[in-house]
This record gives sequence, C-alpha cells and structure tokens, in this order.
Amino acid sequence: MPGKLLMVRHGQSIWNLENLFTGWTDVDLSAQGIEEARLAGREIARAGLVPDVVYTSVLKRAIRTQWLILEELDLLWLPVERDWRLNERHYGALQGLNKQQTVEKYGEGQVKVWRRSFDTPPPPLAQDDPRHPRRDRRYALVPPAELPSTESLKDTLARVLPYWEGRIAPELRAGRNVMIVAHGNSLRALVMMLDELSETAVVELNIPTGIPLLYELDGALRPRASRYLGDEEAVKAAAEAVRRQTEKPA
Repeated sequence: MPGKLLMVRHGQSIWNLENLFTGWTDVDLSAQGIEEARLAGREIARAGLVPDVVYTSVLKRAIRTQWLILEELDLLWLPVERDWRLNERHYGALQGLNKQQTVEKYGEGQVKVWRRSFDTPPPPLAQDDPRHPRRDRRYALVPPAELPSTESLKDTLARVLPYWEGRIAPELRAGRNVMIVAHGNSLRALVMMLDELSETAVVELNIPTGIPLLYELDGALRPRASRYLGDEEAVKAAAEAVRRQTEKPA
C-alpha cells in the first residue's frame, strides 16, 4: 500500500501580502503566513497524519513553512530534501510588479493568461539582469541552460515531473508518507498531473496558502481520494482570494 501524500503551499509571503508577482524572488513569510504554517501543522496533527519524509524548494518561504509545520508536529528531525525543481514558476520580468498595476497596464485578460494559462510564459528576464538565477549562488551546480528566464505552467511541469518520478514517487511506493511544501504553481503542476486536469481546467485551479492538501493513492499512484484539511468554507474563501488577486476593484 503506498504512503499518503500531503502537499502544502507555503504560508502567505510578504509579497503575497503586497500583491506582487514573486516567482523565484526569495521573500520571507508575513506574520499571517507564519500563523498559517503553524495552523497547517496543527491540522496535520489533528488528522492523525505523520509524514516520514519531506520535500521542499530552495526558497525561504517554503523552507520556513516546512520548519514551522514540523515544529508543530515535534518532527524537526525528519529528513528534508530541498530542490530547485520544486521552486515556484519563474515569472520573468513580472517579478516584483504589483498585480493590480500590471492588470491596469496590460489588461485583465492578458495577465490571466500569463498567470494561469498552461503554455504562455510572461515576458522573460534579460540574461544580464542581476535578478537572473544564473547570478544566484544557490543554483551554482545547476547547468545554466536549465535555469529559466521565464516559465509557463507547462515549463514548470516539465521540471517538476522528473523530480516526482525520480525522488518522490519511489518513497510513496515504498509506503512512506510524503509531505511536499512548495508553491502555488509547482503544486498546480503536480495536481494537474495527479488529477489528469486538462489545459483548460487547470486555468481555474487556485491553491490557497498554508492549507494542507491530502491525497490517498492507489498502487499506481492514482488518486483514490483527496481533500483539504480544515474548515471547508475557510478553504473555499482562501482559494477565492487567490483567484481575485488580479481582479480590478469594483
């Protein structure tokens, strides 16, 4: 019997709070994000779930969320693997821009395509831009050709899927419970793969911050059941808040 899969989007970050495109920019959690992470740990404990191994990105908002969850579970000793392939989607030249102001400049439809479509990336960062990941020492061992200047969800799935197949799926098949603490779009890519969502359906998929998503899987790692842990109405409200980030104020 395979292990259970928990996926948690990091708690609210400072740039989530300020409604900025974040991508690979390494911003920390907000005060609300810290509490969301702690609450996620308490919900996991309340459900009686015990992760055996943890995977996270190399961005501090995910790493800190993972710490806080494991602290709530008194499991800080658990093995944790960090990998850039679980990073958020790279938002290219949009990184650091206010989402509402970007809507005003480019239009709501265009921004929704950049933000939620499957195969249309935002405008790229220039190779000589100081924000480019080639200039970040945490990616020094990654072949430069693999480091993006921008990404679509399709591009994100292309880097997440081999990591899933090579590192995460074997742990699940061995019966170990796995927790992935990552980002809105790296998790959207995994949900798209697991739930076999179409390119059209995934446009409307919004993953809220700090709420654990539990999958129970069959022997082929296909979902038998999935649910968010916590109050159902609160989950709906949080997902709706993510969707409305680029809506123009009434």
